[in-house]
Amino acid sequence: MNSFSVILCIVNNGFSETVMDTARRFGAKGGTVLHGRGTASKEAEKIFDITIQPDKEIVMILIDSSIKNDVLNGLYDSVGMGTGAQGIAFALPVEDVVGMDNK
Repeated sequence: MNSFSVILCIVNNGFSETVMDTARRFGAKGGTVLHGRGTASKEAEKIFDITIQPDKEIVMILIDSSIKNDVLNGLYDSVGMGTGAQGIAFALPVEDVVGMDNK
């Protein structure tokens, strides 16, 4: 029986394709993009010396847990805080999955 995780990657508007291209390179099959708005304060911009774009894309990617670290490391390189995407990514365990070939 497979173990699954969901990766959530929050990036500036326009970078969801880069997220998915990276995740696919490490074995992900697909994802879902949600649109959102960041709530960081002006103080955070000063502390981290960055300009925060309020419009965000949240990419949810359900993956086999065996590729989780590779996908997260790839996302760090391609859309992390040091890039124009200014992205963060994190993974959560998934208890049950239906609708997928999870034999």
